[in-house]
Amino acid sequence: MDEYLSGLTTEEINEQTLMIDEGTTEQMLRLMNEQDARVPGAVAAEIPQIMKAVDILHRVLKNGGRMFYVGAGSSGRLGVLDASECPPTFGIDPMLVQGHIAGGDGALRTAVEGFEDNAEEGIALIERCGVTNKDAVVGITASGSAQFVIAALNKAKELGAATIGVVNNKHSKLESVCEVCIAPVVGPEVIMGSTRLKAGTAQKLVLNMLTTCTMVKLGKTYNNLMVDMKASNIKLYDRSVRIIKIATGVDDSQAIAYLEKASMNCKLAIMMIKTGMDAAEAGQALEQCDGSLKKAISTFIKVV
Repeated sequence: MDEYLSGLTTEEINEQTLMIDEGTTEQMLRLMNEQDARVPGAVAAEIPQIMKAVDILHRVLKNGGRMFYVGAGSSGRLGVLDASECPPTFGIDPMLVQGHIAGGDGALRTAVEGFEDNAEEGIALIERCGVTNKDAVVGITASGSAQFVIAALNKAKELGAATIGVVNNKHSKLESVCEVCIAPVVGPEVIMGSTRLKAGTAQKLVLNMLTTCTMVKLGKTYNNLMVDMKASNIKLYDRSVRIIKIATGVDDSQAIAYLEKASMNCKLAIMMIKTGMDAAEAGQALEQCDGSLKKAISTFIKVV
């Protein structure tokens, strides 16, 4: 028996769900729902740590660095999911926020649980990615014991990168290798040790916060509108038109015309409408304001 693993909250028996296999379908569902309802509170308790992490990530990305998620199993899949959603949502380069899982991309579809114990591969991943002291690495492991993740963070730390941990147990092995450790403790799982459940839900909420708030601080939104998204399909084109209308008060035809003038750049179209600038002028103004549409409008708006 591994004393560390047997002492983890995520490995405990949940007394509330002991008889789940004897319940009706409705009783099972209500048990799960009652347990899931505890997750947001556990995440809320970690907001001071999440705040520190967001400020680190903002500093890193603002100064030309990159953000890497490193995880194993369910935790790794959640990191890859969050990273892969950033380019379409915020219009960023896919290399800016990256998700990596123990076992590589094949592990996204097929479980290869043994890879989480491979410390050498964790080190090799950091080396392959070319992590430097300009970057930040976020390690995700429910137990806080995945050697792949711990070794990756240790290597990143050696290279001077910022290190952040997301774990579901207090005083974990992960904590000692992190600059900031986020540890929402959600209690024993509905099914003992199945950390894709409450622990995974908590991780998803934390990762949502990390990237979303970092991108907002980087000026990737205007109010709560995703003005930097790419209009790459019918749904996103339609959303771009609606965002322009909401932000400026123009009608459909004007929004479409400006979106075309702005080469399908929603933020640029809004800047043009708000200031009366042409595309080139508006682009330069946004660049001078580090891409912040709100700052650019208040700085360059023309008095008619």
